[in-house]
Amino acid sequence: MRPLTEEETSTLFQKLSKYIGENIQLLVDRPDGTYCFRLHKDRVYYVSEKILKLAVNISRENLVSLGTCFGKFTKTQKFRLHITALDYLAPYAKHKVWVKPGAEQSFLYGNHVLKSGLGRITENTNQYQGLVVYSMADVPLGFGVAAKSTQDCRKVDPMAIVVFHQGDIGEYVRHEDTLI
Repeated sequence: MRPLTEEETSTLFQKLSKYIGENIQLLVDRPDGTYCFRLHKDRVYYVSEKILKLAVNISRENLVSLGTCFGKFTKTQKFRLHITALDYLAPYAKHKVWVKPGAEQSFLYGNHVLKSGLGRITENTNQYQGLVVYSMADVPLGFGVAAKSTQDCRKVDPMAIVVFHQGDIGEYVRHEDTLI
């Protein structure tokens, strides 16, 4: 387990800024302590410094996981956000979309959100902007990318895709063996 390099940190923060904007600072400097990002086996973990100091005593071979996995770096050094980061990113999300109850199940199975399943969308959302997808009961369901801007969503036909699927809480069941 090691700290992220400048390039890795830049890649991670660019991906996080798509979803939470400048609120990245709120993730690191929290009222309950200081948190940091660490890399272990191509996965980025979000961990408090208290736990980090305790984990120094464990060898790398014996360490399976530490803190919360935010995502992983691919072989081409792109960062892929995991669904395990949803609980930490949802409160700070700049752009949100709410899906109707009928479209929730479809989204949780890994499908894109159609205009017919769109309940609400945050104003001034640009095309290809990172979104947090919520149910109408304000339960975070996953991540997505806006396929259309807010203005375009109003005049598009009901079967058009408005949110591209990136990750959802259904992944806990579908990919439980690879989430660690």
